[in-house]
Amino acid sequence: MDTGLAGRSALVTGASRGIGAAIATALAAEGCHVLLSSRRQQALDEVAARVRAAYPGVEVRTHAAHVGDPDAAAACVAAAVEAFGGVDVLVNNAGTNPYYGPMVDLDVARAEKTVQVNQLSVVLWTQAVWRASMRERGGAIVNLASVGGLLTEPGIGYYNATKAAVIHLTRQFAAELAPRVRVNAIAPGIVRTRLARALWEGREPALNAAIPLGRIGEPADIAATAVFLAGAASSWLTGQTLVVDGGAAIRPALLPDDR
Repeated sequence: MDTGLAGRSALVTGASRGIGAAIATALAAEGCHVLLSSRRQQALDEVAARVRAAYPGVEVRTHAAHVGDPDAAAACVAAAVEAFGGVDVLVNNAGTNPYYGPMVDLDVARAEKTVQVNQLSVVLWTQAVWRASMRERGGAIVNLASVGGLLTEPGIGYYNATKAAVIHLTRQFAAELAPRVRVNAIAPGIVRTRLARALWEGREPALNAAIPLGRIGEPADIAATAVFLAGAASSWLTGQTLVVDGGAAIRPALLPDDR
């Protein structure tokens, strides 16, 4: 299927590893020029070198930026516009979870950092790309939420609260920016990333047994969904959040005799 992404341009935040790097690579595989952003320039350069080697016909740029800084967001978007003439796809992927534990013990500093990176950044980067490019040429925005934004879970309740906010922001921006810009989100389940390591490391056999499709996710699973939401196949889809979790959220509840 032709995704319509060949010759287009994309900006991916949090692209130095994990899901962000996988999404940037998957977009490049479709012929899309990509600008990779995160705080760590060296890590960005390493990912960019791998993408260039794999897809030499695609232009790959990097721009280090703190995702929660509005000036950094504007500067990074401006760099993408200068490099590619505009931004057709924005992937708001950057995320953090500096606190694990009950919300009653959450401190203000880590709460503010979680909001800044996971929630406020979606607003800042969407504003920046709209003003610099998408208001005139349109485009697609893909936000990374989490299945946790639809559930309650021990230990990561505040992280999940910010991801629930991302789901709502996706709907709100989709309503406000239509018809020029489509805005959708992905809600991954447990994926083998460094950010989620506390959830899967040492627990894979039990997790795999509980997931209907038999395994935890890989970054490539989420990247494939991002390509779909960015491309032509989803041209009549906006304001939606696609749960990509191997079926974990629909597993049958335990019967009394099973408890």
